[in-house]
Amino acid sequence: MAAGLLLPQAARLCFCVWAVAVLSLAGSSAAVNGTSAGAAGAVGEAVVVDARAAVAETDSAFVCATLDWWPPEKCDYGTCAWGRAGLLNLDLSSKILQNAVKAFSPLRLRLGGSLQDLVVYGTGDTGAPCSPFTKNTSAMFGFTQGCLPMHRWDELNAFFQKSGAQIVFGLNALNGRVPMPDGSMGGPWDYTNAASFIHYTVSKGYDIYGWELGNELSGSGVGTRVGADQYAADVINLNQVVDKAYQGSKPLVIAPGGFFDAGWFTELVAKTKPNQMDVITHHIYNLGPGVDTHLVEKILNPSYLDNMVSTFSNLQGILKSAGTSTTAWVGEAGGAYNSGHHLVTDAFVFSFWYLDQLGMSAKYDTKSYCRQTLVGGNYGLLNTTTFEPNPDYYSALLWHRLMGTKVLSTTFNGTNKIRAYTHCAKDSQGITLLLINLSGNNTNHIYVTSEGAQEVTHPHVAKEHTRSIPKLGETAGLTRQEYHLTAKDGNLQSQHMLLNGNVLATGANGAIPKLEPVQVEGTEPITVAPYSIVFAHIPGFYAPACR
Repeated sequence: MAAGLLLPQAARLCFCVWAVAVLSLAGSSAAVNGTSAGAAGAVGEAVVVDARAAVAETDSAFVCATLDWWPPEKCDYGTCAWGRAGLLNLDLSSKILQNAVKAFSPLRLRLGGSLQDLVVYGTGDTGAPCSPFTKNTSAMFGFTQGCLPMHRWDELNAFFQKSGAQIVFGLNALNGRVPMPDGSMGGPWDYTNAASFIHYTVSKGYDIYGWELGNELSGSGVGTRVGADQYAADVINLNQVVDKAYQGSKPLVIAPGGFFDAGWFTELVAKTKPNQMDVITHHIYNLGPGVDTHLVEKILNPSYLDNMVSTFSNLQGILKSAGTSTTAWVGEAGGAYNSGHHLVTDAFVFSFWYLDQLGMSAKYDTKSYCRQTLVGGNYGLLNTTTFEPNPDYYSALLWHRLMGTKVLSTTFNGTNKIRAYTHCAKDSQGITLLLINLSGNNTNHIYVTSEGAQEVTHPHVAKEHTRSIPKLGETAGLTRQEYHLTAKDGNLQSQHMLLNGNVLATGANGAIPKLEPVQVEGTEPITVAPYSIVFAHIPGFYAPACR
């Protein structure tokens, strides 16, 4: 086990340099503890954070969740997990639901999903009655076309305004197209109904953050597909529709809301650059079908989790090489498709996957990450029936409150069962470190230090003389805040999460509980228990990137 050095990193420059000096001597097996190294006999692993410059930056509303269109009749593998969670029938009067969204201030919500390309908008321009989805096993996705009545759109926007949500709306991209012999959909997008809907939205003063075109029509598609050349032309048309509808600042133009296909995405980016498409969105269901009995094993396997690196990296490569202003989001991610898996994707164990996804995607300059779903299916942040938060809700809220927009390079020198991510702290000094322990056997005692601190010198001291070690008492007053997340009763498939040993649950009138940290002496290592997650806010860490 490599030697490590605990450094909550005081802003004192000599202290930073001292850290690197001691680490450079870490060939010995003795770790140095800022209090009494010899007496404590501390040996630990080290997280090394390079806080000289950010490697990426997210939106402030990085955490995003989805609301879907599925009616109660949506079933997978004989289980109907959606209830009244669809956009047409969701109970918007629920206090827990309102409080859960309000707690983020704001929570970005993406409205869309498989049925969005079958939705028409009841603005009166279609000449047909505004009817809901009807089950039809011979239709795509098993349902007929459905309609969004404008009175329901009014109700939804009243809820969004009251709860402070930030809205991205997914538009029907199949209107006007015709089936082609190869199974794709051809012809240009008929945007008449969408334009009418956008103009209605503007006339009512509803605040929309972005308009997204289509759902899972990229590459080989899901259900059907549209070629990238035609899709690019349609995105340009959407951009023009939005330009005409809005005076002054306008919502983002977003596409394609589909699975990453390198060739297809490259063509879409090339034909919409430099500024016709603001955001390119892709979906993630990398764990396979919800019926898979090996989901927990996949979630706890670091090699399996790392398989997503290539997607994030390749997409960033496409954007950088294209010379475009377009940025990347994850527009929908439920992990396991077909509504997820009860007691896995709605249980404590899923926070290992979810928080790792947030950390990994942020490293590759992903600006926003939309979780499927806020409520609905077996992968909701909230329980579909009661709206009580599932464990991932609290994981998401802690991320939102603690992790700032600037992403810092982070390496861990120990077991691959520890996943480590660092951001500048949100609305505070220093950094926030996220540690995820995928091992059920090992408790890790982790020290934190900085990369490259030797390049920082005191302005009045020559560089070669900056390796003096401060008195131990100078570091004794430093403290940090820790948030330890574990499963109730140690059961990974529990739907109850403990924060620092206390069960998280809503209070009277659906109040979201306070998420209080424990205060820890800064010279102590961060203890990461088996199958646990730790957020550590280290305000004294010297981080030039975070100024």
